[in-house]
Amino acid sequence: MEKELLKQTVSTVETEEEIKPFVFKQAEVKRQYAGGDVPTKVFALGGLEEIGKNTYVIEYQDEIIIIDAGVKFPDATMLGVNAVIPDYSYLVENQTKIKAMFITHGHEDHIGGIHYLLKQVDVPIIYAPELAAALIRDRLKEHKLKDKTVVKEYKSDDIWKSANLRVSFAALNHSIPDAFGILVETPNGNIFSTGDYKFDWSPLGHYTELNKLAAMGDKGIELLMADSTNAEVEGYTPSEKGIIENIDKLFLKAKGRIMITTFASNVHRIQHIIETASKYNRKIVILGRSVERIIKIIRQIGHLKISEKQFIKPVDVDKYPKNEIMIITTGSQGEPMAALSRIANNKHQSINIIPGDTVIFSSSPIPGNRADVERLTNKLTRVGAIVIENTGSNKIHSSGHASQEEQKLLFSLLRPNYFMPMHGEFRMLKKHIETAESVNLEPGHGFVMANGDQLELLNGNAEINNRVAADAIYVDGKDMTGQASNVIRERDVLSRDGLISVVISIDSQNNKLLCQPKIISRGSFYVRESGHIIGESINIVTNAVNEVLNGPKPTFGAIKQAVKQSLSPYIFKTKRRNPLIIPVILNKKPSDK
Repeated sequence: MEKELLKQTVSTVETEEEIKPFVFKQAEVKRQYAGGDVPTKVFALGGLEEIGKNTYVIEYQDEIIIIDAGVKFPDATMLGVNAVIPDYSYLVENQTKIKAMFITHGHEDHIGGIHYLLKQVDVPIIYAPELAAALIRDRLKEHKLKDKTVVKEYKSDDIWKSANLRVSFAALNHSIPDAFGILVETPNGNIFSTGDYKFDWSPLGHYTELNKLAAMGDKGIELLMADSTNAEVEGYTPSEKGIIENIDKLFLKAKGRIMITTFASNVHRIQHIIETASKYNRKIVILGRSVERIIKIIRQIGHLKISEKQFIKPVDVDKYPKNEIMIITTGSQGEPMAALSRIANNKHQSINIIPGDTVIFSSSPIPGNRADVERLTNKLTRVGAIVIENTGSNKIHSSGHASQEEQKLLFSLLRPNYFMPMHGEFRMLKKHIETAESVNLEPGHGFVMANGDQLELLNGNAEINNRVAADAIYVDGKDMTGQASNVIRERDVLSRDGLISVVISIDSQNNKLLCQPKIISRGSFYVRESGHIIGESINIVTNAVNEVLNGPKPTFGAIKQAVKQSLSPYIFKTKRRNPLIIPVILNKKPSDK
């Protein structure tokens, strides 16, 4: 009776305070196992000790299911990189075991790696919520992969079964519609993965299915895998509805054009910004491919019911009064090529800042981007824009991730035996375990793992045993072989330390050095002021080459290696640099007779 009261109550609560008296009344869990001597293996190919490329694998005997397949976007040090994806070699080697992939929600860090994965691995079917399924189909069509797999939508009450595994779902809140947690029942206990989540008591989309979470906790959760993004943030994450209400007030105050930028992945926000613009009879201009794509998809599936007449092209902006225009644009992180940066620098082909424009940043700078955002807001202000950012007193942005009090609530509902924090930097994973232990997790039952670490569950015990390949793969152009990783390292060296080219002329017939080596420096040091360094470098290279030529095996490879090994320490000692050293060997041709 008490458990039934709990389930009825948690399905109707509106605030976190209302649930607190009930979450501690649940019955003691009686765990049962049927794994015999075969463990259930759980590991991540991406998503641990990092933000992004979430890809998780659950394996039992000859069955593998994959939860999410995300991508990570390159940072400023990854010069020329399109994306960062996991090493899929384990899935390539074991693809006959793969039964299905399950998607928690439609953000790029959870679905953006699917088309890369499908180019290497056969995945028979992908189950995804409605919006995520639409986004996946659109991406597979773009990459000519729509016939490579089947993408099927799942609903909250759907169930999938294989010989040994059973998968079901529970609706959660996030910053995108159709976000779900996934329950995987295995012979060694039940595993629950949250995906990205928060508890929003006045959500813009569906409500969290607290009754299901409570029932899952009663049934027994052996391992919880939970989002750690906000593990260091105290309190509760603000509701999205309050953010939209504050943005609405800014629309009322704005006397001229409104330009608003937010994360393209924040679908709820974009949806309601557009609805607010329609409410105040403002024509809508969309700038930026990522925003265009998401708006196209949410209109197709009915999440956004706005007349086509409300949308206008950028070139038509001047045909309407300034107070009838709303521009939604990319560039919330100060990206130099994004639309908002080009507008601020007067380089956009259709839109320029007009004094009196209101520019709203419905976002917060990602760590490392603050300087870029400040530079952009200064430029916008300089050319006459009224810039409004998210502040403590003016909340126009909210995270999509659970803060500490919501994480505690999740543990109170699910009461897992073991815990594997996911989707977070190392310090976030560690802090998440500390929070769990403050609620009900037994000390020692939390695992801070790295990508590739295998957690084995067997008859109520859990331990990290083996590792699988899980290095980051840098996608440079269309290359997914991992060879680009070396190229990226070379670009990094070039950007910091430059290069030195060493030109060597030899007679390979007689194993003789024909003339002094030539040293060419580019971006390493100023040659005209470093004559003594050039002279000593020539001596070092001459001695190294002669030593090889007089040795038993004077090959071109041996000469190049000798030049690098001898010159590199000297340059570092004198200039504190490690330039890329490129030996160039010119060989005298034998005389024609």
